[in-house]
Amino acid sequence: MPALPPINFSKWIEENKHKLQPPVGAFPLYQDSTFVVMAVGGPNRRTDYHINQTDEFFYQYKGDMILKVCEDGVFRDIPIKEGELFVLPANTPHSPQRFENTVGLVIESKRAPDAIDQLQWYCDKCKNVIVNKQFHVEGLDLGAKLKPLIEEYYASDEQRTCKECGNLHQPPAPVK
Repeated sequence: MPALPPINFSKWIEENKHKLQPPVGAFPLYQDSTFVVMAVGGPNRRTDYHINQTDEFFYQYKGDMILKVCEDGVFRDIPIKEGELFVLPANTPHSPQRFENTVGLVIESKRAPDAIDQLQWYCDKCKNVIVNKQFHVEGLDLGAKLKPLIEEYYASDEQRTCKECGNLHQPPAPVK
């Protein structure tokens, strides 16, 4: 496979802001046999936690973001400031929180055909997993795969109701 041409990332962002839309805001730049490279823009409003079987590399190009994680049942926020790099270990539930006029670069391993990604939502009150959706990522547009799963979850009161405590998980405020 021939090498792909370089991309002027600053220029690409200016010309393609419209491709970085909620709820995920991700757009693929490169995919080869090993990596998927995505530009990810803000703002977003996500309450789901993504679980990927491989490490994820974050570079915060413009503005700051918060990466919410759940490690061994403990929730915490990891601030990633403009210019910072971060590697998230495989199988760590995470929820990227991106603010208006922010842009990051995310690099993930291309999924094997049998690899399963997950989206899950936790109860705001008791922290029980409300819903876990498993799916295969085919192709390179993760954002396109996540959007219908997120919309389906928010459209259903039944899915958003915690089986442990009965709390109804509210959708996030819309992005303007």
